[in-house]
Amino acid sequence: MSDDGRHALTLIAFIGSVFSPYYALARRRGGADPSNHCALNVALYGATGKRWSLTERGRGDLHRERSALRIGPSALAWDGSTLSLLIDEVTVPLPSRIRGTVRLHPTALCRYAATLDAEGRHRWRPLAPCARVEVALERPSLRWSGMGYLDSNEGDAPLEDAFVRWSWSRARLRRGTGVLYDVARRRGGPLSLALRFDPSGTVASFAAPPPFDLPRTFWRIGRTTRVDSGQSATVRETLEDGPFYARSLLASHLLGEPVLAMHESLSLDRFAAPWVQILLPFRMPRRS
Repeated sequence: MSDDGRHALTLIAFIGSVFSPYYALARRRGGADPSNHCALNVALYGATGKRWSLTERGRGDLHRERSALRIGPSALAWDGSTLSLLIDEVTVPLPSRIRGTVRLHPTALCRYAATLDAEGRHRWRPLAPCARVEVALERPSLRWSGMGYLDSNEGDAPLEDAFVRWSWSRARLRRGTGVLYDVARRRGGPLSLALRFDPSGTVASFAAPPPFDLPRTFWRIGRTTRVDSGQSATVRETLEDGPFYARSLLASHLLGEPVLAMHESLSLDRFAAPWVQILLPFRMPRRS
């Protein structure tokens, strides 16, 4: 998010695009290759309006090295201190170009990792919970800087096999970052994580605040978060409102501070519904 609060950007690089209808179909047929279902998701919010791209590409458009990744015309590279992203994507449903560079400078790298499911097949790592980000886009013409966050998810099985739903949020604190993660698992009972990361990369868990229900989305996806006792949270803006996923900006209260939090709600039961799978290609085109 930009320092002035006017812009926000989310980037997700997928190898094995977990929400892809094409990947889901390949898995049902058996022998799906994750490298044949790759994408760079770009979601840009702010004064220039909302722009979204998620074009899936095949194995011929994937190039991987130890410190670099290219998916089609877009690329990521790590030089030991900075993650640089070269973006060249086309939005949907109305085509327009998103082109430019983003640089993420971690204040420190974090070694924390968590297993999210009972079988240990899904893992989450907040690689750089505290970072500075520089955005320089040519199309649209846009430059800004602000605080950022970098994490990684990896798994050995479809998400919908392990989870019913989850809620996740990341809030900037006066010193560091607070992350809340609530997971409804199909086996092993629920999981709740409440973590505070300081700029040096150290992490400390804290007692999870009480749950707080937020208004449902247009698609009737439930949204919950956790808020300090005696406080409340409001949805400042719903940034993404889909049949199985919502991304929201919350005004909340965490660890004794008023915070602005990026929040996501995911329903895997809804994702797996046949009618949702039919709708997904309109937001996730594939180029082979």
